[in-house]
Amino acid sequence: MASSLVANRFAFVLLKTEKTVAKFHSFPLSERLRLRPCKFKTKNQFTTNCCVSSAHDEKYSNKQVISVTPPLYDYILRNVREPEILRQLREETAGMRGSQMQVSPDQAQLLAMLVQILGAQRCIEVGVYTGYSSLAIALALPESGCLVACERDARSLEVAKKYYERAGVSHKVKIKRGLAADSLKTLILNGEASSYDFAFVDTEKRMYQEYFELLLQLIRVGGIIIIDNVLWHGKVADQMVNDAKTISIRNFNKNLMEDERVSISMVPIGDGMTICRKR
Repeated sequence: MASSLVANRFAFVLLKTEKTVAKFHSFPLSERLRLRPCKFKTKNQFTTNCCVSSAHDEKYSNKQVISVTPPLYDYILRNVREPEILRQLREETAGMRGSQMQVSPDQAQLLAMLVQILGAQRCIEVGVYTGYSSLAIALALPESGCLVACERDARSLEVAKKYYERAGVSHKVKIKRGLAADSLKTLILNGEASSYDFAFVDTEKRMYQEYFELLLQLIRVGGIIIIDNVLWHGKVADQMVNDAKTISIRNFNKNLMEDERVSISMVPIGDGMTICRKR
């Protein structure tokens, strides 16, 4: 009798566990990562509320990487050297519709550093919004530098232009209002192919492949193209998510992986950025 009760109880617990696990795996990958409790001990044996992940494939030697939790991300942001003018723009944009489109301060800092490392003089940005990333790039450019900023939304551009002027970089920024593809094609027709050092793309996801092909014509050998949102909130790795934007980014990432015209590095910063160097 007792053994029968134990067996029934075990079966009940097992069934409940299976249902819980099934429900957990029905969530998108980004939500599963958020919900999964995880702790690890540091070298000093203090327990930290932080997640560690490792690749399922054992050929990667079970290398563990840190998942960025809110407290850890706050720490990262406290270690970003954000100029005051960028802070003001970020805070004004936070109250606007679509503010989530703005790059994060740590992303902007990386963009500015890459411009400086490259010694860039001529840059392109596709998708300006209110100008946070383009302002970071313009501030990093030398006085003789030039940034072609492609954006179609007039209201957003008004905010961007206001901060270009406040920061004293208006003379470095050439705004191209309209469809970015048309603006890039015009630059090519004007004989500007292979004359740019750096490009940043943060706009319509379903147009990524077209923008990339146009920019590859405009960027010189050794120049850099950076694509934002390549991890798309984790959706690209979740086979249960198959909306048009996710599929577009997934396909773009696959094509880029196989593209021998560029060297690439996918960086898990912000929503994921891929840095491409033209060979």
